[in-house]
Amino acid sequence: MVLRGAMVQAALGLAIGVPVALGCVQFIKSQLYEISSPGADIMAGAVATLALAACVAGMIPARRAASIDPVRALRSE
Repeated sequence: MVLRGAMVQAALGLAIGVPVALGCVQFIKSQLYEISSPGADIMAGAVATLALAACVAGMIPARRAASIDPVRALRSE
């Protein structure tokens, strides 16, 4: 559940960030000379890297939550 929450946040961030990044590239391209658009392989690599980083960042609290005994957690509340 914790890992799913981290991945949902990463997916939302990528869904917003990729179109904004492509729009910014078009703006910069109109302002500067000899700037090319990023290739699909570069964008895919960036998306994969960010997704992997979000997965690793979500694993730490997910492992911590999985290691807690449910009975002790329910008794403390």
